Amino acid sequence: MAAELSAAQLIERHRATLDKALQAIRTREYWSPYPEHPKAYGDGSGLDAAEGKAAFEALLGRRFDLDQTGTDDWTGTEASPYGIELGISYPHPDVDALLPAMRAAIPRWREAGAETRAMVCLEVLARINAASHEFAHAVMHTTGQAFTMAFQAGGPHAQDRGLEAVAYAYEEQTRVPGGAEWVKPQGKRDPLRLRTTFTPVPRGVALLIGCNTFPTWNGFPGLFASLATGNPVLVKPHPRAVLPLALTVRLAREVLAEAGFDPNLVCLAAERPDEGLAKSLAVRPEIRIIDYTGSTAFGDWLETNARQAQVFTEKAGVNTVVIDSTDNYRGMLSNLAFALSLYSGQMCTTPQNLLIPRGGIDTDAGHKSYDEVVADLAAAVEGLLGDDARANALLGAIVNPQVLERLEAAPSLGSVALASRTVAHPEFPDAVVRTPVIVSLDGAKPDAEAAYLSECFGPVSFAVAVDSTADATELLRRTIREKGAMTVGAYTTSPEVERAIEEVCVEELAQLSLNLTGGVYVNQTAAFADFHGTGGNPAANAALCDGAFVASRFRTVEVRRPQ
Repeated sequence: MAAELSAAQLIERHRATLDKALQAIRTREYWSPYPEHPKAYGDGSGLDAAEGKAAFEALLGRRFDLDQTGTDDWTGTEASPYGIELGISYPHPDVDALLPAMRAAIPRWREAGAETRAMVCLEVLARINAASHEFAHAVMHTTGQAFTMAFQAGGPHAQDRGLEAVAYAYEEQTRVPGGAEWVKPQGKRDPLRLRTTFTPVPRGVALLIGCNTFPTWNGFPGLFASLATGNPVLVKPHPRAVLPLALTVRLAREVLAEAGFDPNLVCLAAERPDEGLAKSLAVRPEIRIIDYTGSTAFGDWLETNARQAQVFTEKAGVNTVVIDSTDNYRGMLSNLAFALSLYSGQMCTTPQNLLIPRGGIDTDAGHKSYDEVVADLAAAVEGLLGDDARANALLGAIVNPQVLERLEAAPSLGSVALASRTVAHPEFPDAVVRTPVIVSLDGAKPDAEAAYLSECFGPVSFAVAVDSTADATELLRRTIREKGAMTVGAYTTSPEVERAIEEVCVEELAQLSLNLTGGVYVNQTAAFADFHGTGGNPAANAALCDGAFVASRFRTVEVRRPQ
């Protein structure tokens, strides 16, 4: 296969970016090579807004051809949460033909070495970045995210996470030298001499099981971690969110072919309705790595049954905020209101439980009773979302009927502090847009416990009255240990309380954000600087991204020869 892109060309284009990424994961400072503002694109730096929208619209109602091995049918069931028809059909795989073709692509990709693989991955990311406006519409109309969030989280922020994974993969693979001269002195006798080589060897075919809400942000880390360590990747998108990952596969195959590699290193596995393709693929012997984001039930099933594979899961958790005291009451309320509202709470990092002492809290605005705190938070959410245009920009649309069912059932669980309302969307009249509901619960009542100790994914939060901050801290510990948490937040002016909460999060392995009152929110993290999850509590067995996320995707084989 003739290469149109040489290794030297790729190194010239991307080595500096990789070096900066390697520096960023060591310093943990803010850095991104991908602009997050939509106006930064166009005029030679990728598709502009009009071009991106036109590219997306050109995909509608057509077959999405990938020219990959083993296509036996066409399938597609996506429906936009905004109510427009997508009508896209994707190649359905004959896995008995596709998987051998993917495995056959491994040797040349393995022999290319860590640097070349990294450069190819960075070229893929560069082309995805240039198409960020097209990806934004694809993410928006499969997840229900509002456009700005779809552009940022589904585009540059997801690309950051992919690049971060490549940097970790490169660092782990190059930690051991490619070869060494081994000389052991033997006293008066001649020394023992060996010449050794060390080769990073991929595990095999990786299966990426995509999620509905953040197909690129959650999908890119596993995809690029596996590809950069030498593994082919079979991308199995969520049936409601195929298009963003199909676009990714198309661009990856394009770059691989231009660089002289088999494009079957990255393939798509779109499934028929109710086929259960992820389950059947997950236990095939060819599948050696699995990346999954989704429900706890299926994540647990994968960890139990896909024994032939290294399984990385991000499942469900119950994210908690402890409210003890604050020196910026308005800032706390504003920050929490935004965190509860963003993307209608349809984020794995959105707070669910707000633990508030029933005797109230001390603030810079005076002592506030439990009822006052809850009422003021409800008023802050109402104020934030009172204008329908701003509400649509923050909330997006409800991603699927199950979220709507949970939202509508929530008022029956306790006393409603803030009722959800329907918001009309001026551009998409069929979109289902709803504001959050806040339900007040007495944490001492057994029936309330059943509600707040279960994940209620979506725009539902519980203001839980507890006897004291000490009780809140112990409930936090129990929640993380039993249910897991992707995020924990806390507000306190007490050094002792801060230490106690930090100790819980260290011991139970949960990421903690303290006293956020400005433009940083508990449910947002930045690649290179922040870890997403810890991999140490029931919410996830992996963190995005650290060395552990990439190191077990390959093994090092040593060959020794006498000199």
